[in-house]
Amino acid sequence: MTMTYRLHFAPDNASLIVRIALEELGVAYETALVDRSVRAQDTQAFRRINPNGLIPALETPDGTLFETGAILLWLADRNPGKLGPLPDQVERSGFLKWLFFLSNTLHTSQRMSVHPHRYVGEDLTAQSKMRTHLQNEISLHLDTLNAASAGTWFLGPSMSMIDIYLACLVRWIAMYPAGTKPWFNLENWPKLHANCVRLEQQASTQTAQKSEGLGPNPFTAPIYANPPEGSIT
Repeated sequence: MTMTYRLHFAPDNASLIVRIALEELGVAYETALVDRSVRAQDTQAFRRINPNGLIPALETPDGTLFETGAILLWLADRNPGKLGPLPDQVERSGFLKWLFFLSNTLHTSQRMSVHPHRYVGEDLTAQSKMRTHLQNEISLHLDTLNAASAGTWFLGPSMSMIDIYLACLVRWIAMYPAGTKPWFNLENWPKLHANCVRLEQQASTQTAQKSEGLGPNPFTAPIYANPPEGSIT
């Protein structure tokens, strides 16, 4: 009997990216809530699943995976031709470089902009300067991505893991950090905006909306999640 995947998740965390990918692939999976309101990610039980204490983690027949980019790449390779080019296809190089650009560069900048105190301490002036720097950096990254978007979807005529990952990052860039002056308008990047509109129409996104309380337009007009279970922080 084939093992069902188990996604360890918290609402509107990076596990959202993996949930949408699993839904889009149509593979069987179950979820296990990591309750951030009681710091469940720091418990010994969860650290045995992911020693870094980060969300998501995905239990698979090949063992437990963590790191969002690694999970997406593994799923793409285990479901050939659905959400990523095959290793011997010419499009593979583009898929890999943009997947790792999102994981290593844009996602990192987004997380740092939300938590500047982790990098510059509690000085509010230093935090503000760092946040402004990162917002400018994120804008340049989005310029690059918008220019590289190749067609109906980011890589061309078919959806890939890139589209899912990028849409979720755009959501969080628009929403966080909470309480700061709005600076982000997705319509400034029209190709990315169009990709997000398309993804909102997918059944996979609509399932995630209901499961995590994301609201009607989670990428193009995001609101704070109101999940039926768990906590986003």
